[in-house]
Amino acid sequence: MSVAVLDYGIGNLRSAQKSLIRAGADAALTADPEVIARADGVVLPGVGAFGACMDALERTGLDVEAKRAAASGRPFLGICVGMQLLFEGSDETPGRSGLGILDGTVGLLPDGVKRPQMQWNKLHLDQPDHALLDGLDEAWMYFVHSYVAPMSEHTIASVDYGGPMCAAVGQDNVWATQFHPEKSADAGRRLLTNWVDHVERSVGDDSGGEEA
Repeated sequence: MSVAVLDYGIGNLRSAQKSLIRAGADAALTADPEVIARADGVVLPGVGAFGACMDALERTGLDVEAKRAAASGRPFLGICVGMQLLFEGSDETPGRSGLGILDGTVGLLPDGVKRPQMQWNKLHLDQPDHALLDGLDEAWMYFVHSYVAPMSEHTIASVDYGGPMCAAVGQDNVWATQFHPEKSADAGRRLLTNWVDHVERSVGDDSGGEEA
């Protein structure tokens, strides 16, 4: 059971890889299309500005690989800016297209709250039966961000930050979190273990990434 962590040279991608290894995955940090194509699950982490991350993805050709992986039906996980990149665009970099795997545009956190949100916040489970969230009712996760994905029917968890704010999404095989599970202590480890278990089940039943 192998996991490819997309290595496009932005931020500390190795911390996500190490956390996935601790969660039980054979996780490799890679930009090799063949390794990515063979992987049972694919992870897109990210920190920094939306436009810079998209530029780096395109420069390495990993925008194409991310789209292929998401379309393949295999389990796919986006983390922080990696979640934001899945959308059509972001108000942080107007006119810059995202991957377009998920519908909608990432927007600035609302007026009246501190930007960035740099704190622990308590999850509300909008879809409590989703496999990614098993055992995480009222869990606290660590956030560092000024922009956020829109609330939608695919929002599986949210937090209160000037009103309901999308914290995690799940659309078919594509799941993503705005918070950093690798920085979220026991709750973050539980979430990554949930995802790794999902990858293992997908390999075992040849479901191609269908939700459990």
